[in-house]
Amino acid sequence: MKKILIPLLAAQAFLFGAPQVSAQKAKDFTPEWSKGVVWYQIFPDRFHNGDPSNDPKVTDQSGAYPFNDSSAFQIHPWTSDWYQLQPYEQKNGKDIYYNLQRRRYGGDIQGVIDKLDYLQSLGVNALYMNPLFWAPSSHKYDALAYHHIDPTFGPDPEGDKKLMEKENPLDPNSWAWTSADKLALKLIEEVHKRKMYIIFDGVFNHIGINSFAFKDVEKNQQASPYKDWFMVESWRDPAKNTPFKYKGWFGVRTLPEFKEDSTGIVAGPKEYIFNATRRWMNPMGKGVAKGIDGWRLDVAYDVGHPFWKDWRKLVRSLNPNAYMTAELVFSIEQTRPYLSGDEFDATMNYNFAFIMHDFFVQEKTASTVTQFDTRLKELREAFGEGVAQNMQNLMDSHDATRLGSAVANPDGLKFGDWGKYFNWSQKSNNKNYNARKPTAPQLQKQKLIAAFQLLYQGAPMIYYGDEVGMWGSNDPDCRKPMVWKDRKYEPETFNPDQTKHSPDEVAFNQDLFNWYKKFIGLRNQYKSIKTGNYSTLAVDDAQKLYAFSRKLGNEEVVVVVNRGDKPASFTHAALQKGGFKDVFTKMAAKQVKVPAMDLVVLSNK
Repeated sequence: MKKILIPLLAAQAFLFGAPQVSAQKAKDFTPEWSKGVVWYQIFPDRFHNGDPSNDPKVTDQSGAYPFNDSSAFQIHPWTSDWYQLQPYEQKNGKDIYYNLQRRRYGGDIQGVIDKLDYLQSLGVNALYMNPLFWAPSSHKYDALAYHHIDPTFGPDPEGDKKLMEKENPLDPNSWAWTSADKLALKLIEEVHKRKMYIIFDGVFNHIGINSFAFKDVEKNQQASPYKDWFMVESWRDPAKNTPFKYKGWFGVRTLPEFKEDSTGIVAGPKEYIFNATRRWMNPMGKGVAKGIDGWRLDVAYDVGHPFWKDWRKLVRSLNPNAYMTAELVFSIEQTRPYLSGDEFDATMNYNFAFIMHDFFVQEKTASTVTQFDTRLKELREAFGEGVAQNMQNLMDSHDATRLGSAVANPDGLKFGDWGKYFNWSQKSNNKNYNARKPTAPQLQKQKLIAAFQLLYQGAPMIYYGDEVGMWGSNDPDCRKPMVWKDRKYEPETFNPDQTKHSPDEVAFNQDLFNWYKKFIGLRNQYKSIKTGNYSTLAVDDAQKLYAFSRKLGNEEVVVVVNRGDKPASFTHAALQKGGFKDVFTKMAAKQVKVPAMDLVVLSNK
């Protein structure tokens, strides 16, 4: 999703109701490899600049908000103070939020390849790449094409553009493999070498205003071969004084929507999307082992069900083990049609984040342990066991305030009130939002949340940098450049209005990294945590204590969480029989004391 579009989505997301469908307990339709994996989400421009020679020029953002490709521009200093306007930015006389949209940091595919060993050391199993396809914005949700990687993500941007000029976009046989495309294939190969998986972001509801198809329609009107691709409301006719008008996604003119009918997206764009899908799943016809392992589908609710049903058939015909996850911010009942076996395998599980936020982040308005358990159970059992093990259990993303800032803003609005919360958690909309560095107690809360997320049933997803202590309010502040151990960062001292506050040190948080690594390690060590059964063992509202079991065969792991501000005690009949030890200290445990805002993990193996 995009910077200026989220509030529109937020305001209308729950209007797209769907018929109630009973939860299916039919055969499992989800892939095996994706059950219980640990996802890591990468926003390419902000992850790592591995090749400064390909850094985007000001003209590369032509057509992207705020539509200024003529003012002074440079690649933004990676380690600079986030809210500080740099000298080149001051020249245009605009405020910080205007300039944040013009910033490019130079992150690229080589940068991701260079950091795969880091990701492997953290223990993550699968990567979700925010859009890599050619687009002028930093977020890349305004694609110029789906069949090419952005040239500025590869080693030869100008050469790639010349290659693309020779193509006929309607003829896949004419599509070149650019240097950026080939580097993306190398990324896929390097990921697979490490026995990891990778999925791309598919944005199939709309395309960018500067895309090959829309530019041709804008120029040639009814004479364009793409005239039936878009929702044209009126054609340009000087004689009748009629303007060229079309439907953009939620009214945004830079994102023309593809036309749909009762069968879904119409034939022209559908064929193009299908051809692009084949290209990245079976590149050069060399087999699916060389291609991506699946897709994350942007604004999935805004594309008709018939398209997704046909698209799933294509994807699974190419790779029977491909994974498909949908961006949905819907209630359980509205989500059911998408997770009934003929469309998606999972969603970005914002409902999980809402429940977690209400219990862990909030203080005065926090859920009780009983409410927490009840809501988790309802969500966990809503779509069947296979889906539950595949759901991307996130706490934040490129479209939400970072976890580090969420814990620094308790008792505000509820995350589950998506539209209002989205706007409230943007520093640009809410001057009172705390966008400062989290305190030690707040970081302890983040640790507890992360541990629960990594021990719970499903496929936890970490947003890049959460594991090293990054913070930031909602979009665009959740998209800061990654904090790396080998770089020295300026402290954050600037407020958005360019006044100053006391310095907040920006540095790789080794202690937090070790914490994430430790609990990811448990997940990789114990199959019961990764794919085992889930059962509640204790719901103690008085102590704010919650305990659950993960069991697979004879292996069992017991997790005891203390959400309270005082130490809590726990015992259980299973523990009394003996055989359980603390997974870290290896001490036998028949009864446990859990420190305030902490947890204990036990195992019988």
